[in-house]
Amino acid sequence: MKYKYLCGVTTQALQKKLIREMDLSALTDWMLEHKQPKFRAKQVYEWLWKHSANSFDEMSSLSKDLRETLKQHFFIDAITTDITQHSNDGTIKSRFKLHDGHLMESVLIPVPNQNRYTVCVSCQVGCSLTCAFCATGRMDRKRNLTAGEIYDQVAKVNAQCLATFDHPLTNIVYMGMGEPLLAYRPVVESIEHISSPQGLNMSARRITVSTAGIAKMIKKAADDGARYRLALSLHAADDAKRSSIMPINASNTLEALMESLKYFYSKTKERLTYEYIAFGGFNLGMDDAAKLAALCKHFPVKVNIIEYNPIGGTDFKRAEPQEVDAFAARLTQLGVNVTVRRSRGRDIDAACGQLANKE
Repeated sequence: MKYKYLCGVTTQALQKKLIREMDLSALTDWMLEHKQPKFRAKQVYEWLWKHSANSFDEMSSLSKDLRETLKQHFFIDAITTDITQHSNDGTIKSRFKLHDGHLMESVLIPVPNQNRYTVCVSCQVGCSLTCAFCATGRMDRKRNLTAGEIYDQVAKVNAQCLATFDHPLTNIVYMGMGEPLLAYRPVVESIEHISSPQGLNMSARRITVSTAGIAKMIKKAADDGARYRLALSLHAADDAKRSSIMPINASNTLEALMESLKYFYSKTKERLTYEYIAFGGFNLGMDDAAKLAALCKHFPVKVNIIEYNPIGGTDFKRAEPQEVDAFAARLTQLGVNVTVRRSRGRDIDAACGQLANKE
């Protein structure tokens, strides 16, 4: 059987359609065209998005003949688990294989004493942003994931969480491989399926989309009625420093980002988050604290200070605890809501900035 790659999806000689690209209305039309009862469309839709079926054979409420007919016309771009790694701190990293052979990773971060179980999902194979401190940024961006492939990460890691910790996921963060706002359509569609009562029925308020900062897309998300939370990977509070580590800042300056975030808050009224990696000797001075505090005056915002996770081949170093504590204390004095987030999964390359499909 010949395969062809088209728009991020492999189809068998372009004859089979990706069924998860069809909405309920399109499925209903197809069923009627093929002399099937209308209610079959809803059954298939529920198997795909409520029961997370990865094959037509799993759809046991359908007749065998209908399942065979579906196989002839459609395929499901299901992901499969390739490698699973367990950290000493309980973090679990899963590498998934996509239907076209590409690989990407998700991370389960359990905090049982806080009743918090978070999955960090990917939205692209690789990344195009080349942030200097990030291992994923050294990979070429192969393609965006589909909505179904993003959804599958949540469904599979939720099952993993239940099996391992006897607890479902409580939080979902789009902070794995790739830039979510450069994969906007599949990201938004995946959130809809994850949060919909016809899907996994997880609260959209428990979903955070973390972006390196695409101003026009932040405004689009606001106009589209985003119900999820938004986090900006800030990492430096002035343009010169930020541009030196994040090339995207050249076309999305802090002024442009602040304008877009003000707009997002005016539309959603959701508190925003700044993610701020602590680089030793680089962005933790008292002047950095003053500049960061100034960026917190425009709207309600929380600052998450994140430990740097070395990736090799860079001059960046992890800040000493006393340097981080002094910086956090100064921010608090300046009226900033700040937390210090300790790294998880560092021993299996599952911590922030380390995802790179390494063995």
